[in-house]
Amino acid sequence: MSSNPIAETVASLMPRARAELTELVAFKSVADFDQFPRSESEAAAGWITAALRAEGFQDVAVLDTPDGTQSVYGYLPGPAGAKTVLLYAHYDVQPPLDEAAWTSPPFELTERDGRWYGRGSADCKGGVIMHLLALRALKAHGGVPVNVKVIVEGSEEQGTGGLERYAEQHPDLLTADTIVIGDTGNFRGGLPTVTSTLRGMTMMRLRIDTLEGNLHSGQFGGAAPDALGALIRVLDSLRAEDGSTRVDGLTDDSRWEGLQYDDAQFRQDAKVLDGVALIGSGTVADRIWARPAVTVLGIDCPPVVGATPSVQASARALISLRVPPGVDATEATKLLQAHLEAHTPWGARVSTEQVGQGQAFSAETRSPAYAAMAEAMAVAYPGQEMQYAGQGGSIPLCNTLAALYPQAEILLIGLSEPEAQIHAVDESVSPQELERLSVAEALFLRTYAAG
Repeated sequence: MSSNPIAETVASLMPRARAELTELVAFKSVADFDQFPRSESEAAAGWITAALRAEGFQDVAVLDTPDGTQSVYGYLPGPAGAKTVLLYAHYDVQPPLDEAAWTSPPFELTERDGRWYGRGSADCKGGVIMHLLALRALKAHGGVPVNVKVIVEGSEEQGTGGLERYAEQHPDLLTADTIVIGDTGNFRGGLPTVTSTLRGMTMMRLRIDTLEGNLHSGQFGGAAPDALGALIRVLDSLRAEDGSTRVDGLTDDSRWEGLQYDDAQFRQDAKVLDGVALIGSGTVADRIWARPAVTVLGIDCPPVVGATPSVQASARALISLRVPPGVDATEATKLLQAHLEAHTPWGARVSTEQVGQGQAFSAETRSPAYAAMAEAMAVAYPGQEMQYAGQGGSIPLCNTLAALYPQAEILLIGLSEPEAQIHAVDESVSPQELERLSVAEALFLRTYAAG
């Protein structure tokens, strides 16, 4: 990184950033209170509250949102007449999956091969630290030139919509001229990227019942309808032979016209095993940014160890459907529900329950804020031009903010580049990315204020 006072200050703050991220990662703040203690999330919210107060934020508050979780808000006033920028991150994290599969404990930030490993290190506790670093660097060099609002969500990963509904009920709270969502990532490490589109999503629980109770497979198998077998049939109906998503009535032939994703690079980033084919058709960018994608997230059925020779009476699955911009998530939910019911065999009883939904998002990139971000990223990443990419993931709050504040510009940046392996075992963050993006955000706030 080329030498400049902001960059030098951020570099000097990196040891503190690592110490703070270590503290924040240690909270097991999974917003699924059937699996993890509510107290862990509340403690993480308390840490962020204290951090904002220590930076001079006013009106710092823990917001009890309608889904039973907490978000943290703070306001840092800038010069008179200054623009207002809202900085977003979330402190809740995905479950660690199989803790034994982690190379180091998931809730202990651990340095290895130049990266910092831990659940939430990139997605998105690192985003909290990124915002703090940018503001500290500006305060060290003349002050923060804009009014800053910070909102740190407590249930983004669950898709339960608590902050969206809270914002709708308190529409004045998050008003801003520009919103920086710190929850995406560069297309690859070292290539500055803003995310211009997000797929929406819906999650649905599916239950199939066929019998009053399990039966001996030797005595009844062959005629008694097997709920697990029926479930497998239904789930298989969601994919074409090449693995493309198939939901009756849902378009799946859209194309991505922007930055492309090389097949070989994607295989490497996704760690696809040798000899295993990628699924779907079209370019990789088409498949992950412009088309729907179904994923079976979990199945309730007997584990192999301890299984008995039984015909299963009931079976359940949790299904995620990602939908691209231009597709209404509510309509996609209805189509998915109808598809599951229509493809359930043998007259089995089927029930569905929607457990999360978010609309797709598409940003307006021809705006002053994007020009300011491009200028800032060119300094933070010398020799690199800012790129525009899509992201297959969902941030439901984006559409809520766009609807509430139609004049606000929304930019998406963050630390979740491919090597971060967010949501997977051994999630990590690159400290170099944290440093450079913190510089970029600080320079953006300064450039945007002067524009």
